[in-house]
Amino acid sequence: MPDAILDEHIDARGVATLTLNRPEKRNALDAALIAALDAAAARLGADPGVRVVVLTGAGDSFCAGGDLDWMRAQFDADRTGRIGEALKLAHMLRALNELPKPLIGRVQGQAYGGGVGLMAVCDAVVTVEGAQFGLTETRLGLIPATIGPYVLARLGEGAARRVFMSGRRFDAAEAQALGLVARIASPDALDAAIAAEVAPYLSAAPGAVARAKRLARALGPAIDDATITATAQALADAWEDPEAREGVGAFFDRRAPWWSAR
Repeated sequence: MPDAILDEHIDARGVATLTLNRPEKRNALDAALIAALDAAAARLGADPGVRVVVLTGAGDSFCAGGDLDWMRAQFDADRTGRIGEALKLAHMLRALNELPKPLIGRVQGQAYGGGVGLMAVCDAVVTVEGAQFGLTETRLGLIPATIGPYVLARLGEGAARRVFMSGRRFDAAEAQALGLVARIASPDALDAAIAAEVAPYLSAAPGAVARAKRLARALGPAIDDATITATAQALADAWEDPEAREGVGAFFDRRAPWWSAR
């Protein structure tokens, strides 16, 4: 289905490629794409023929974060609705984070907000020179709450605090130094770099790979139901703060919020 918002292909080796397929929206996340990713994680995780999953995006951007129409709906929603949407995103990220297959991020362009969250749940990320990243939520008066547990687990608190609150953009070299990115490749070498990340898994026992990943996750920071609920509530709290009304409203009005440096 070439027109699907999430394109899925599995090759003869058992390497599945999931492609965020909303290039006209810079592959921004909305309710439909979140649901499609959640379903794909369940489907591929249960498929014994799948050895490795590669997550990428169509077009010039990997994932621009939240879709504008989806954000506008949150702007107008009540607390219950906002928590519900945050939980859908959180459960999708958790499904990818716990996928019993290696998950390799092929990040061919920019990633912001939720796009960084998707990178953080990958087991390894390869990106291109010139890509830009950012946890830009605080520019809108919001916080990177739902993606927070995965970003902190990947970067560690010390590294995460360098980019978690400022909303600033950073480049591929800094993303690698922070631990978000494993390899940086030129655009014409990206697929070769992905192939190099995939190859070792095709010589490893798939059951042992799944058990090793599960053990690594168990030994890392706990991301359980209580954590997910707390992040959804924290995001709802942020939405209810006057700063979010100002920041998101200013974004839609294409003006600077009151706190922006001029």
